[in-house]
Amino acid sequence: MGKIVCFSNQKGGVGKTTSCVNISAQIANKGNKKVLMIDMDPQGNATSGLGLPKSKIKNTIYDVIIGRCDVKDAIIKTKFKNLSVVPANIDLAGAELELYDLEDTTDFAKLALESVKDDYDYIFIDCPPSLGMLTVKALSVSDGVVIPMQCEFYSLEGMSQLFNTIKKIRTLYNPTLQIVGILLTMYNARLTLTGQVVAELKKYYADKLFKVPISRTVRISEAPGYGEPICYHDPYGKGSLEYAAVAKELMLRI
Repeated sequence: MGKIVCFSNQKGGVGKTTSCVNISAQIANKGNKKVLMIDMDPQGNATSGLGLPKSKIKNTIYDVIIGRCDVKDAIIKTKFKNLSVVPANIDLAGAELELYDLEDTTDFAKLALESVKDDYDYIFIDCPPSLGMLTVKALSVSDGVVIPMQCEFYSLEGMSQLFNTIKKIRTLYNPTLQIVGILLTMYNARLTLTGQVVAELKKYYADKLFKVPISRTVRISEAPGYGEPICYHDPYGKGSLEYAAVAKELMLRI
């Protein structure tokens, strides 16, 4: 039975989608595991990051959420080894309000994923940069959560809010939800601020930090423009090697 892991941080621009796409691809390619990635962000960046034109997609996660189609009808096999995706587009923005109107929203995601959970080794969910209904539902059905964050003090401030949300999710919906790890992104060891933030994180979350941070590199930034994960765009580059190390550690953790 596949493990479900969501990537979540209510702060935007922290490398959440980039990390979800690249870790999914690394585990599917180098780890030789069957991976399904679910794009739960209305921006659909994870979808385009895999080279899929959002305007030409028939079924998305929005159609699954509102019951218009089965999740199996929304899965697209990508050109990348062992990697499939349930795409998203701007239609998903309306799902947030529709979820509040539904009488029972606690089971839609769980029921949708139950039918495909045995078909994959890992199901990764890219959450929107908020703590709204879509993120709550993703956390409610996940076995674990990865928290990507930049080495900035605003990110540190947001961490306590996210941890409080996770605590509430455990109490109300998902008592077995675990924090797989905190992933430092856009890392620059030369900056004094980076060292200060890392020191704070180690003080409170030392056991949660992934051992290898993700450096800020041009190759990682440009890869989505080519519709490729970094392990295909620059397979022997620094970013690819770092994501490979994180992917390996993630598989050991969950």
